[in-house]
Amino acid sequence: MVQSDRGGQVTYHGPGQLVAYLLLDLKSTGRGIRGLVTAMEQSVIRLLADAGIQAHARPDAPGVYVDEAKVAALGLRVRHGYTYHGLALNVDLDLEPFSRINPCGHSGQAVTSLAELGVDMEVGKAGEEVVAHLCGELDLNPVYNKKA
Repeated sequence: MVQSDRGGQVTYHGPGQLVAYLLLDLKSTGRGIRGLVTAMEQSVIRLLADAGIQAHARPDAPGVYVDEAKVAALGLRVRHGYTYHGLALNVDLDLEPFSRINPCGHSGQAVTSLAELGVDMEVGKAGEEVVAHLCGELDLNPVYNKKA
């Protein structure tokens, strides 16, 4: 277990999960923290909509849900106006470790993944899609580091 200074409580990160850390100057986004959280949630909701899956956010528990199962968790830290940490999207991973914790502090929280929802997508592709949608939400242009 690793202690972290981000928002939220307990979560799990493992192989087959997209973990995207946002390092942003919050002021430059033109949004407050709630606006950034909404943009992050919407980027995942749009990715799922592209795959024909209806997802939603909940005002009482940040993240993205399909029915009542959580498919993406969010946890941010803001320090001196800069954001740290980000989101975790369950792409195709073993969900069993979630049964040993209270995901994000919610006892009995059901958890799902893109694979469980019938979406065949690699983690890298999910990352590209989330980045594209998030940049659209924040009116930013993505920059990719292409390896030679």
